[in-house]
Amino acid sequence: MEGGLTLDSRAGWLTGGDSGPAVVPKQPDKSLLLKAIEHSSELQMPPEDKLSSKQIENIRKWIENGAPDPRAKVQPDKSKDLSDWWSLKPIKRPALPKATGLGTASNSPDSFANIPKAVHPIDAWIEQRLTKEKLKLSKSASAKELVRRLYCDLHGLPPTPEQVQKATANLNEESWSQLIDELLDSPRYGERWARHWLDAVHFADTHGCEHDVKRPHAWPYRDYVIESFNQDKPWPQFVKEQLAADHFYPDQSNLTPALGFISAGPLELSRASTAPVTFDYLDRDDIVSQCMAVFASATANCARCHDHKFDPISQEDYYSLQAIFAGGGKGDREYDSDPAVQRERARLTKNLDTIRSRNEKFLLSNENRPIVKKFETSMGNRPVWIPLDIQSVQAESQAELKQLPDGSWLASGENPQTDIYTINGTGQGIGTGKGADKKLRQVTAIRLDVMSHDSLPMKGPGRCANGNLHLNEIVVTHESSGQTTEVKIATASADWNQSGWTIQHAIDRNEKSAWGIYPEVAKNHFAIFKFASPIKVDEKSRLAIQLKQLHGGSHLIGRFKIYLTDSTSQTIEVLPEKVQQALAMPESKRTRQQQLELATFVLESETRQQLAKLPPTQQVYAWSTHYSHAKKLDQAMAPKTVHVLKRGNIDRPGKVAVPGSLSMAAQLKNRFSESVQGNESLRRAAFAEWVIDRDNPLAWRSIVNRVWAYHFGRGLCDTPNDFGRMGSLPSHPEMLDWLAVWFRDEAKGSFKKLHRLILTSKTWRQSATVRKGHPVHAIALNVDAENKLLWRFSLHKLDAESYRDSILQIAGSLDLTMGGPGVEQFKKSKGPQATPHLDYEAYDWKAPGANRRSIYRVVWRGIADPFMESLDFPDLGLLTAQREKSSSSLQALATFNNDFVLHFSQVLGKRLQRESPTLDSQVERACQLIWLRKPSEEEAQRLIQYAQQHSISALCRVLFNSNEFLFIR
Repeated sequence: MEGGLTLDSRAGWLTGGDSGPAVVPKQPDKSLLLKAIEHSSELQMPPEDKLSSKQIENIRKWIENGAPDPRAKVQPDKSKDLSDWWSLKPIKRPALPKATGLGTASNSPDSFANIPKAVHPIDAWIEQRLTKEKLKLSKSASAKELVRRLYCDLHGLPPTPEQVQKATANLNEESWSQLIDELLDSPRYGERWARHWLDAVHFADTHGCEHDVKRPHAWPYRDYVIESFNQDKPWPQFVKEQLAADHFYPDQSNLTPALGFISAGPLELSRASTAPVTFDYLDRDDIVSQCMAVFASATANCARCHDHKFDPISQEDYYSLQAIFAGGGKGDREYDSDPAVQRERARLTKNLDTIRSRNEKFLLSNENRPIVKKFETSMGNRPVWIPLDIQSVQAESQAELKQLPDGSWLASGENPQTDIYTINGTGQGIGTGKGADKKLRQVTAIRLDVMSHDSLPMKGPGRCANGNLHLNEIVVTHESSGQTTEVKIATASADWNQSGWTIQHAIDRNEKSAWGIYPEVAKNHFAIFKFASPIKVDEKSRLAIQLKQLHGGSHLIGRFKIYLTDSTSQTIEVLPEKVQQALAMPESKRTRQQQLELATFVLESETRQQLAKLPPTQQVYAWSTHYSHAKKLDQAMAPKTVHVLKRGNIDRPGKVAVPGSLSMAAQLKNRFSESVQGNESLRRAAFAEWVIDRDNPLAWRSIVNRVWAYHFGRGLCDTPNDFGRMGSLPSHPEMLDWLAVWFRDEAKGSFKKLHRLILTSKTWRQSATVRKGHPVHAIALNVDAENKLLWRFSLHKLDAESYRDSILQIAGSLDLTMGGPGVEQFKKSKGPQATPHLDYEAYDWKAPGANRRSIYRVVWRGIADPFMESLDFPDLGLLTAQREKSSSSLQALATFNNDFVLHFSQVLGKRLQRESPTLDSQVERACQLIWLRKPSEEEAQRLIQYAQQHSISALCRVLFNSNEFLFIR
């Protein structure tokens, strides 16, 4: 597109680009396009070789004739109602067809002993359509085939031979329903069906794009999805939580990971700093595309530069959707996984704000008076400080740290820009000095003295030219009985704080902030770090203290000494001068101001101590109002203004977009009220309500079609992300509407009820076998070779995860540990830029985590695992409506030669040798585990011969590559 001009539609050449309309119908002399091809203006098309006179004359005549669209026969050049389309019509529950007694294509007995008299609603719809085509349902699959199909469908794992034997012993309608319920109640169900949803929202553990770096906290969203499916969370609730959990459920902090949905897609970091406004629009484009594809099966992103050419989606609609997400960004968001902890943290934080605001009523309340009194009483118990028994001190740089006779350490030599000092010592102190005649049994706090020295600039205590220092973070770890844990610091206090560089900055987990002491240089200072809870120590205990000095400019500690104490007195902290003055006065003679100073100090210290005792917050990579352009903000951002961009050009902003959704669903409100527009979370909440509105014709059809597709391999509409004119027409539109209404009104959005409905139908239980020469099958193949009418079950191939996890289970190695950070099944090394180099072949399949289910592996968005990619694992830089289903020589080579298959074939071989005494019995057991049956006499003979020549492990490798294992019938 040059100058905003597109010539691929009549609207394009009539509207024109930056210079105005390209064509004026019936007026060639006023048409810029004709002037350009005649080379009679500054713009010359083509720029070098002019068109022939005949070609130019043809275009002139075309304009004189009104510049008709040459595709007019396909798309008549007249006004038509684009909203007159199947997916936009109101959802109404059609009457079920009258059953005529479902016939099958064979007289062979059904796998079920008891056939219900009432006709299943799905079967009634399928029979009606098949009858019109003079077709019939196929017979039921065998009992063993059905049991394996069901396990793979709901769990992504095969049944064991024992499970097959139990399930097929007396298979009837009742036992079949019970088996379905049993599998749906298993946690394996959530792991399987969560993967389908993660595909749809293109979730991965990295950013993708040019700077494809890891998101270490992306995994809580994956765990949220698994848990949601296992809980059978109703569809409307599932939508509301993922779009606006913070609004709908503010007291349920455990739902914060649901907001990982909005941030599931890629993020282009390079644009964050170079073109932030463009970055905003492009990042929101991915969010809008994802939301509309998965919730409404609509291609709203096609309206970014102009009104949608085929569907009634305006450019204003598209930018209204963008405006919903104009008040936040993607980043690590803190949350409490326990709502009770969240409530307590909120209470204490509110109290802390009240204290800092000097609220006299609160500070001097009867409720808080005993806390202040207790502090005063403890003043007689002054802490004893014992020097840390230092075993080693090391600087990350080449600076030299030397111990002086008084036990302090002095830095000299190289004076780098930044440094980290690591001090290792025993946990009991040195056991000498006043009051230290016995070793410590616990440590409650440490004291860091920073000291002046003649060798330091301005006598220090820092190594900066002005004598200052910056301590960005202090990290304390405790080693005892072979376990190393980080010690949580509750409070910090210091005798002096530089303005804007207080001691609190040394414990705020922000390496960009720090404690400083300027301008009080050439003096000794000290800081006390009080632990959240005392740590027990003995002669074998070790303490490691890291002093991180990362600000730059050689703001380094020049001389220091470290002390320990076991005191539980509240007087451990450094008392501000005004507090000391207040304490020096008898309580009855203190001024009101002194009472406030004392209460403020005591209550703030006590509240911070209580906050520190709470479990640490967790993090999830999710939507947050504290992120913009991939950078964390100190305060929540307000919604930004979104413009309707002319031609999608960032440099041509049009009118301001009003937050809202699609106007194509006429029965729904498409623009949000003014009360919603100014509030970021209300915008997302309003959008969620739009999605789940009972009259939304797109959303309810979309979700039942998506579930249907995963059960049958194809949706009733086989373009799950596009219900528009460029998508497919549904094969059974009335049944799709019936299912949508049933799911909404009767199932109340329960996925498990929808699964049960589908899985108990005879349609799903049909055989996938097509017999050559069978007269009925021959007719069916002629009428419906693609099986869109479902006269049989479509053969499925194991997807990448099912293939991998099935091998692990059969080998007896599957680790069913649920949740938590993903496993990196590759060796990682530094790449040329931010994106690392991944070596999947170097991974050790004996490493911890190697045997976990595939859903828990780290998926690097832009660097695919070649093995999983060969098995059609999707590119998660893109939305995956449904996976490719390929069969290729590359797949055969991968499944036969990949290290994963080789390793676990050997593991299975060793299992067989342990469990079965002879080669014959090992071969038989291998077939039972992999094929879920015994081999025939001829098969056994050939398989035993192969195992004799190549080993039982080699035979397992062959069986893992057999069609009987690879395909689900």
